[in-house]
Amino acid sequence: MKHITADNIRKMEKIFRLNLINSCTGYKSANLIATKSKSGNPNVAVFSSVTHIGSDPALLGFVTRPLSVARNTYNNIKETSVFTVNHIHEKMIERAHQTAAKYEEDISEFSKTGLIEEYLGDFHAPFVQQSEVKLGCRYVNEYEIKENDTVLVIAAIEHIYYDEGIQMPDGWLRLDDAGTVAVNGLDGYSLPSLLDRFHYARPGQEVKSFFSKSKDE
Repeated sequence: MKHITADNIRKMEKIFRLNLINSCTGYKSANLIATKSKSGNPNVAVFSSVTHIGSDPALLGFVTRPLSVARNTYNNIKETSVFTVNHIHEKMIERAHQTAAKYEEDISEFSKTGLIEEYLGDFHAPFVQQSEVKLGCRYVNEYEIKENDTVLVIAAIEHIYYDEGIQMPDGWLRLDDAGTVAVNGLDGYSLPSLLDRFHYARPGQEVKSFFSKSKDE
């Protein structure tokens, strides 16, 4: 097994280090965050840092890159307080990945990628029409990560849209049925398949699968 030390990492060529460190931590969520400025200019960008923060209240978070340069997504959220999180699905990975390109502030990635902006209810920020799971979120707080000048943005989940067919009776969403993809590193998109699902783990109890048959069957 190959062994790499912190000293090795510091001495690596930039792109090699970027690819290694972004992939060694495992699969990440693949989402499009969409916003609209006060002046009406929509923006959509791929993020692999969206993560669950809590269920009650329903919160999520994502990390912005350093704010030393213009960040349209962050600026729009600070202006309007709202944004949407849209799962990337297997049939839209090329268009979703293209949103990572550095377009000028007044150019909408929707218009350049073939993604379609969709407005649901009276929510100010656009959703991505092609996405199968969509969340409408409202800014709550942010925390500076001093170690690398990034910002962790915390938001409340106010709206959830999905096809009822992917939801199990206990509320759980089966994301492989929706075609939700994951990101490997910065640019590798993978389609996960469900291996198993287990009941709540408790000390001294046997691990039990939701899908295993009883001994009498």
